[in-house]
Amino acid sequence: MTEAEAGLQALPIEDPTSSLIELLDLGELEGARTDEDIFMGPSQRQPRQRVFGGQVLAQSLIAANRTVDPDRSVHSMHGYFLRPGDANKPITFGVQRLRDGRSFSARRVHAYQDGMPILSMIASFQEEDEGVDHQSSMPEGIPDPESLPSTADLLGKFDHPVARHWAYERPFDIRHVDPPLYVSAKGEREARNAVWMKTFGPMPDDANTHRAALAYASDYTLLESILRKHGLSWITPGMSVASLDHAMWWHRPVRVDEWLLYVQESPSAQGARGLATGKIFSRDGQHVASVAQEGMVRVPTDLKNKVVGAFQTKVLQHQMRKGGKD
Repeated sequence: MTEAEAGLQALPIEDPTSSLIELLDLGELEGARTDEDIFMGPSQRQPRQRVFGGQVLAQSLIAANRTVDPDRSVHSMHGYFLRPGDANKPITFGVQRLRDGRSFSARRVHAYQDGMPILSMIASFQEEDEGVDHQSSMPEGIPDPESLPSTADLLGKFDHPVARHWAYERPFDIRHVDPPLYVSAKGEREARNAVWMKTFGPMPDDANTHRAALAYASDYTLLESILRKHGLSWITPGMSVASLDHAMWWHRPVRVDEWLLYVQESPSAQGARGLATGKIFSRDGQHVASVAQEGMVRVPTDLKNKVVGAFQTKVLQHQMRKGGKD
């Protein structure tokens, strides 16, 4: 596969799940070998022209999986976002085979654009084994996902590229348990957040694809546990938010085309950084994965941005009320 053949991901709005499946179908790059196995994947177009972090996490896992014995599945990964990726360019993945032991394998993956790494990750894989078994309990009193509004219900009336992308073009149906933070921060200021999520359409019956897709989705809302504590929404003027790193552990089998509850909290925020952790449960209460991420959160405190923020919030609220009458 050449860079031109890798191309760009054109999201089919009528079937966004198919775009996720295509993103995870990496090609092996011909004629390029060092101490790495080289793969290439497309980028998913984004309204802000930056690669979605969950995309490069998922693709990196797929690349690593291609070099591991099929009997071994990923159980943990730790990655650093080094540079913002360009959503208008494909991504090259270099996989270094660090170790293959009797039960475990370790791989280092670098994701490259223009010869520079945008992500550095180490992932570990294990053969299925017997051992001790316990888990966290799924929270009680959570409303069913069918009773909650979808992102399209909340943002579908907004004539804005980011709103349209979130409402109609993402492969996952995301439904907030607490009031969403898209345009305002309502409700109690607690360092917690919870969403139901699943792909809109069915996914292939391949366990590695489901694990990678879960990594993709795990980057959607995790930092909202930080924002909610401080009464911040995603449109807070002048606010700058970026994922710095991402760690994930897979505990039990998972299907991303069935409803999953993602429970998130932030134990600390300081120095323009916040830590967020998450637990992911299947609908029947199985604790399938855990996640941790530190993010940069910079919020201007000057009067000008506060005035602009109040005005923008009023305009968006008016648009929402007006759209609801159509």
